[in-house]
Amino acid sequence: MRLTGTEGVPGHVKCPGFTPSGHGAGIVHLGLGAFHKAHQAAYTDTALAHSGGDWRITGVSLRSLEPAAQLVPQNGLYTLIERSAKGSSARIIGSIANAYALGPDRAAVLEALTAPATRIVSITVTEKGYGIDRSTGGVETSHPAIAHDLNEPDDPVGVAGLLVWALNARHAAGVPPFTVLCCDNLPDNGRLLRGLLVDFARRAMPEIAEHIANDVAFPSTMVDRITPAATEATLAVAAEMTGREDAAAIETEAFSQWVIEDHFPTGRPAWESAGAMFVSDVKPYEEMKLRMLNGAHSMLAYAGFIAGCTHVSDVMADPVLNRLVRRHLSAAAATLPQLAGVDFDQYADALVARFSNPHLRHQTYQIAMDGTEKLPQRILAPAVDAQAAGQPLAPFAFAVAAWMRYTLGKTETGVAYALRDPREEELAQLTRDRSAGDIVANLVALPGFFPSVLTKDSTFLQMVSARLGIMLNHGMRRALDAE
Repeated sequence: MRLTGTEGVPGHVKCPGFTPSGHGAGIVHLGLGAFHKAHQAAYTDTALAHSGGDWRITGVSLRSLEPAAQLVPQNGLYTLIERSAKGSSARIIGSIANAYALGPDRAAVLEALTAPATRIVSITVTEKGYGIDRSTGGVETSHPAIAHDLNEPDDPVGVAGLLVWALNARHAAGVPPFTVLCCDNLPDNGRLLRGLLVDFARRAMPEIAEHIANDVAFPSTMVDRITPAATEATLAVAAEMTGREDAAAIETEAFSQWVIEDHFPTGRPAWESAGAMFVSDVKPYEEMKLRMLNGAHSMLAYAGFIAGCTHVSDVMADPVLNRLVRRHLSAAAATLPQLAGVDFDQYADALVARFSNPHLRHQTYQIAMDGTEKLPQRILAPAVDAQAAGQPLAPFAFAVAAWMRYTLGKTETGVAYALRDPREEELAQLTRDRSAGDIVANLVALPGFFPSVLTKDSTFLQMVSARLGIMLNHGMRRALDAE
């Protein structure tokens, strides 16, 4: 029997504390993936149970048909499995009112974006999904979705095009703008998204650019919850725990954090009832998470994957890799200003415990994707600050070298793998049949990627090249031991 309601679900499974059909949709979410279902949708489910309101979610997948195909037959319901060292628990989430795929459901998506009832548009499309030129803060004109939407602004397919089109349509109809809530791992993500939309509007719909710049709210956020991609094992556990077949089930860790700049002119759900923290400045929390959690995640993913570790917990079970993760966390913390109420040593210990969770099968290969989008804020930015402060650069040099080794696209036994990076073809051309020194020289010259202070630092580049040379000539295990 498929999960279409909560009748007969075992008592140990938590069900929505509200009647889903009694609440309208007030949020459109772009990026209907596992992380959204584990994070924003779960917070909203709790907020609806606590304070009510018309805040259910219209979820939109921009490319894949699968999320909607899974959720629609289940009336938007799905099982959220929380895993910790103490065990697992299951919860049915009822906050998703509608699930669409942009391709076949375009009319419904555009209607939802322009509906007066829609007061928030939240987004999780990963760093590469926006088409931001990091050097200018505006649009990256070569990004496929950006290029399409600049040429056909009335038939948008990407984030910037959809939001600008919808804000223009709302403004023309006298409907107040929605709040734009970026929930991806981008530095100062609200400001960055405003810059992207304003630049896109000036190029495609100049009449709406000033309205977006001056009248639309873009609160910044920091999100944190480790969420692996669902597997057949995930679905099997959900069926065992709920007694229902659930094609949309996902699993995540018990820990969850959401820090939000409190600027919602047209209202918001009571997310604080689910533990969200509303602050005036998200940036310190954001940098802590990007540099410590995400930076260590990237480092361990590249080194661990090449060393043969399938899951993050496998990495943490390796004494040498475990030590290097702790070293990276310490180096990243040293680049951060003190944050009131936060002990970085305790935060690092908590991250080690979370990474070590044996019940959360988070694949290193999943974390390793999109390196050219992730490294600037996760590894390179703290390296710049460490360099300026005279702090050790070895942890960051090792992380960069591990990424460069990963870009070769072959394991140490010669098995090929896809990089799953927006610059994959470019990376292949720059690394194929090259020496360590040539690979370093070519990759640091990638346009809009490495900070100039690092490309001019011969000592840092030599550190990267030496480590990459060991990885290429003697293997990742020898490189790990050398650290």
